[in-house]
Amino acid sequence: MVLRGPWGRCGGPGAALALLRALRTRMLRQVLHRGLGTSFSRLGHFVASHPVFFASAPVLISILLGASFSRYQVEESVEHLLAPAHSLAKIERSLVNSLFPVNRSKHRLYSDLQTPGRYGRVIITSFRKANMLDQHHTDLILKLHSAVTRIQVQRPGFNYTFAHICILNNDKTCIVDDIVHVLEELKAARSSNRTNFAITYPITHLKDGREVYNGHQLGGVTVHSKDRVKSAEAIQLTYYLQAINSLNDMVAEKWESIFCDTVELFQKSNRKVKMYPFTSSSLKEDFQKTSRVSERYLITSLVLVVTLAILCCSMQDCVRSKPWLGLLGLLTVTLATLTAAGIINLTGGKYNSTFLGIPFIMLGHGLYGTFEMLSSWRKTREDQHVKERTAAVFADSMLSFSLTTAMYLVTFGIGASPFTNIEAARIFCCNSCIAIFFNYLYVLCFYGSSLVFTGYIENNYQHSIFCRKVPKPEVLQEKPAWYRFLLTAKFSEDTTDSEETNTFESHLLVWFLKRYYCDWITNTYVKPFVVLFYLVYISFALMGYLQVSEGSDLSNIVATATRTIEYTTAQQKYFSNYSPVIGFYIYESIEYWNTSVQEDVLEYTKGFVRISWFESYLNYLRKLNISTGLPKKNFTDMLRNSFLRAPQFAHFTEDIIFSKKYNNEVDVVASRMFLVAKTMETKREELYDLLETLRKLSLTSKVKFIVFNPSFVYMDRYASSVGAPLQNSCISALFLLFFSAFLVADSLINVWLTLTVASVEFGVIGFMTLWKVELDCISVLCLIYGINYTIDNCAPLLSTFVLGKEFTRTKWVKNALEVHGVAILQSYLCYIVGLIPLAAVPSNLTRTLFRCLFLIALVTFFHCFAILPVILTFLPPSKKKRKEKKNPENREEIECVEMVDMDSTRVVDQITTV
Repeated sequence: MVLRGPWGRCGGPGAALALLRALRTRMLRQVLHRGLGTSFSRLGHFVASHPVFFASAPVLISILLGASFSRYQVEESVEHLLAPAHSLAKIERSLVNSLFPVNRSKHRLYSDLQTPGRYGRVIITSFRKANMLDQHHTDLILKLHSAVTRIQVQRPGFNYTFAHICILNNDKTCIVDDIVHVLEELKAARSSNRTNFAITYPITHLKDGREVYNGHQLGGVTVHSKDRVKSAEAIQLTYYLQAINSLNDMVAEKWESIFCDTVELFQKSNRKVKMYPFTSSSLKEDFQKTSRVSERYLITSLVLVVTLAILCCSMQDCVRSKPWLGLLGLLTVTLATLTAAGIINLTGGKYNSTFLGIPFIMLGHGLYGTFEMLSSWRKTREDQHVKERTAAVFADSMLSFSLTTAMYLVTFGIGASPFTNIEAARIFCCNSCIAIFFNYLYVLCFYGSSLVFTGYIENNYQHSIFCRKVPKPEVLQEKPAWYRFLLTAKFSEDTTDSEETNTFESHLLVWFLKRYYCDWITNTYVKPFVVLFYLVYISFALMGYLQVSEGSDLSNIVATATRTIEYTTAQQKYFSNYSPVIGFYIYESIEYWNTSVQEDVLEYTKGFVRISWFESYLNYLRKLNISTGLPKKNFTDMLRNSFLRAPQFAHFTEDIIFSKKYNNEVDVVASRMFLVAKTMETKREELYDLLETLRKLSLTSKVKFIVFNPSFVYMDRYASSVGAPLQNSCISALFLLFFSAFLVADSLINVWLTLTVASVEFGVIGFMTLWKVELDCISVLCLIYGINYTIDNCAPLLSTFVLGKEFTRTKWVKNALEVHGVAILQSYLCYIVGLIPLAAVPSNLTRTLFRCLFLIALVTFFHCFAILPVILTFLPPSKKKRKEKKNPENREEIECVEMVDMDSTRVVDQITTV
């Protein structure tokens, strides 16, 4: 195939076909773009024809659905919300509970080995770092212990004490911490003037011969030689309760509340000591406390946003000023949020404190949409009918708003899918999707009809606030100065055509951008400093990005002045020498009598402090010279009967499970021991690394075993579970940007948008790390929102610049800022003002929320008003003037292209004039 004609020198038929395809694709985009614009124009005209219906329907729907929220339910299970839904640790917990139930583990309740259950804890320390093992403090602690055991829970017909709901020993007495027995023996030794009583750390011996672990009961320990305790700055007591049925659980929950009150009352009478009570309900209560302490700050935020939104929509011209639209825009967002809350409540959803972030997500997206519509309204001709002006507003602004809303729905929709392993993140994304969807509908209906009403007020030359007819200038001359100031307005007959089309430029923000900022940011001498500043921004962001850490610490999601924070701080200060107790469970029948097997088990746990009697018993067997040739039957018989000969193993039955066979042989089907690791730091990453190390060891070992601690439920796969929603949302955003290339007039818009989002997200992650914000559930949800917030603000700027023709890059950068900069600036100011009170809320959850959202808004604003305006002036697309032909019709003529194949079949394709 050959090419004839003047284009033959441009590369042959392949170049011509490529050009034809490009032109057809571009024409298809333009047709689709114009079709959508026409559809929105008709929708705007329809809304303007029925403003009463579209204004009242959203209000009625919100009232009906929002009324159900008055009886909302609160999610009480923190594990259900924040622990990964699908994790190996939960399977391991089920296996452990089936092998060693809680009622079988009466003497193995170190740090809640299997399930948190119901309990009360208290850390006792001194303000002066005194020795808590001296006589005065020992008597004080035992006195507190006596007061706790006398706590009564009053129920109809019966008063429950600790003895009624405690976990019972084999002799039907309450099991208490071994440290209580140690203190009682210490007191008895002092009473009898015995000086040979010594406490060793972390394992000590009681007078009955038992070895007890006190690494989590004695804190801030100073030791002599041979691990003898010289002093201890803190002591921790734990009281475990039964919760076998609903009544028992109710009584135990009430007992926990009275326990905290008793400890606080006891401290008031003993000012020299400091006590930190904590119960199984403390985390749940302190997590939900964030909502209560945030109420007055949220009200302050609402008042500030309303005030600033009204000011942003106001002008000196009392007719063209739109203060009510600022209030109605915020009301639109509120109605959508209320509707979503009602739907979630009616479908069985439960409220939790993470929902505090949803109003701020709605604020950023909803207010920008309303401000963009108001900006489009002010650019329409005032001599047009209100219906035509509304149709023009919808055609100009709703396509961009629809695409950004679709991006919100896709990214948060992926987060609400079953792929999300953190329930709190999934529920948050689901609620956000519903709220954003209704916000889109309400912006079309409620805010669109509000524009219609204010448009009629403007056309009738009525005051924008008082709706009173504004008198003519000659009448105002006879009025006082303050009256003339309140009723200042320009009448159409007093303005020329050019002044009439630019009346909106009297707005303060428009005037500032057009007269000062646009010329300043595009100045040749300013650009190098902006580029340098961007390089500094990237450098610091990279520094923080390399230090990102996952935050699985539950204290990051509770209020600050709470028992959880105080107790966790004291525990990390005094009891961080050893890790939480880890259960080491062998769940197969192995040859315990085999010396090599014993050595394998002890080798797997090498490097840990073994605090169970199982290891002692293995050593005991080895001392008896139990050889590998000992018959299994003889071994199991001795194993079963040796408890009578060795009193120190009296509780060994809790660590081993026997199974009797048909021939009366006894087999050991499962066993366990307990481990603690010496830790040098207080970071949870150390425990997570420990878990991963033991997990890998269990896959390669000869003995089948598992390791478990309740904290593993929160840490297991936490990094991947938290990062998954953000990763999935980023992938979905990229796919949507790729496929939406056909909906925009130029695919280069999506390229620039993708680069901008990547730059913003990279900076936010880096700077939030430098600001001591960890990558947890809250920060990941904010990062998902950051993708959409960036697209919200940058897409209109980039679209206007890329589609601009006939002028230079600098001219179109200025034009883009003048057209869309006001809406961006208005929504940014309202958003920042709304966030500021959030910084004062005494809660770690809201602290993370504030820092992440503030960084997202700040970095996005920096890109919109500094980075993009400068970079776009010297990077593609180019803006070249077209040279016009000097022909009568002033058109560009293009010759036809003839393509002839080898069979002499002639095909002519005519490219018409564009």
